[in-house]
Amino acid sequence: MRVHLHDLLDEQARLHPDRPALTDRAATVPYGELAARVHALAAGLRGLGLARSDRVGILLDKRLETVETIFATSAAGGVFVPVNPVLKPAQVGHVLADCEVRLLVTTRQRWQALHAEPCPGPAPEVVVLVDAPAGSGRDQDGSRLVPWADALAAGSDRGGPSYRGVEGDLAAILYTSGSTGRPKGVVLTHRNLLAGAESVAGYLEHRPEDVVLAALPLSFDAGLSQLTTTFAVGAHVVLVNYLAPADVVRLCVEHGVTGLTCVPPLWAQLAEAAWPADGVRLRYLATTGGRLPRATLDRLRVLFPQARPFLMYGLTEAFRSTYLDPAEVDRRPDSIGKAVPGAEILVLRPDGTPAAPGEEGELVHRGPFVALGYWNDPERSAERFRPLPGTVAGWRTPELAVWSGDTVRTDAEGFLYFVGRRDDMIKTSGYRVSPTEVEEAAHDSGLVGDAVALGVPDERLGQRIVLVVSPRSEEHTDLADPGALLAVLRRRLPLFMVPSEVRVRARLPRSPNGKLDRVRIREDVS
Repeated sequence: MRVHLHDLLDEQARLHPDRPALTDRAATVPYGELAARVHALAAGLRGLGLARSDRVGILLDKRLETVETIFATSAAGGVFVPVNPVLKPAQVGHVLADCEVRLLVTTRQRWQALHAEPCPGPAPEVVVLVDAPAGSGRDQDGSRLVPWADALAAGSDRGGPSYRGVEGDLAAILYTSGSTGRPKGVVLTHRNLLAGAESVAGYLEHRPEDVVLAALPLSFDAGLSQLTTTFAVGAHVVLVNYLAPADVVRLCVEHGVTGLTCVPPLWAQLAEAAWPADGVRLRYLATTGGRLPRATLDRLRVLFPQARPFLMYGLTEAFRSTYLDPAEVDRRPDSIGKAVPGAEILVLRPDGTPAAPGEEGELVHRGPFVALGYWNDPERSAERFRPLPGTVAGWRTPELAVWSGDTVRTDAEGFLYFVGRRDDMIKTSGYRVSPTEVEEAAHDSGLVGDAVALGVPDERLGQRIVLVVSPRSEEHTDLADPGALLAVLRRRLPLFMVPSEVRVRARLPRSPNGKLDRVRIREDVS
């Protein structure tokens, strides 16, 4: 019986120890060896003092040690927190401080970069460096620095008892941007991860002979799903740190990749790449993180006529919500489909009653994928995780569902169609971007007075970011060089957060209560 995330590996190691599990660059590790390495590291983490429910930050690109740490944290009873390696030091520092990471696994270079800006909270007690020579030491902030080899050895005599828990225990915290403020941590249980893996592996029809290319960041729910859904059936994962479309093409041919999930901007690039006439074994292609433009989908179907297209919609707060059956793509390519197996998707009016076919309402997700809430943030948790209408009664605990904030509608046959977001979130290149983070970076530059970041439709990116700003004061009636502001933002923000355009206005309109009038500003941008 699968109870914990690492049970996925243990089961395959027991049944098929010699079957390939993971390829990292030139090295391929079979299930038996991968499971052994994971449990050795789990003992090492416990030997370093990791206790049940302690958070383990993982600041690495996609590599063997990243996967080992994810599953070893599970086996040790900890909670893994994968951090997107493209984030800047200040953003990484927020994540580490917010969930009080006790142990961090990273590289020497990334650890040094974190010292470029003050950390908003206490530094991790232990920092495991995957590329450091033997010998522990202390950093200037008091963190204990431990080389990877020493971390493995730490479990030889002080590993302590193995973790034994239940499927409702905390397993992971995935950070996602909100419409206001800094990223928030979505708290997931082992049950969330296992149920999601089994559901997605089921409708994608994953099988042991599959080879899945992990092209998405493992800090994304969809990226993490590339591991869990593949390991669930004993298939083979190939890691790739995306550099150029040609790298994806080469790896697909070299490893006989059969499954590939990407965000729309990456699919747009791959649709224009030079693919060989033969040697491509893709049996499915899947998209997540926004709408796939019709032209891109059509091009992909010409390139890979044998591949079944899966158009998916999901929330970090509930893993995966809907998918469109490939048999329906020609009939309704703009639909996000129906609920994935194991979930129920409702379309509700503001009063909680079901919306009629064709009527717009909020997408509400219920089922075993629903997360516990946002880490240490009861206010925002209460806004998004709310009792399902009809389940509030004196004799039972109300069932909590995820209220997505997305407006959708259904057709007469129950297929869902995305209409828009109820908040101001920007979805670009597959990322959810908080406009507040972009605006704060603009303000920190000292070059602007007011700043409003907006997402405008873009065929390739889903949305592109337009930043509307005003001068710092009446004495500075113009922003002499918007390019200077963009240069600052490029230094402070990941590339996907950098605005594609800066528009300067003498002043930005405000509402009667003094707040910036985003509706009027958006009308000006449109």
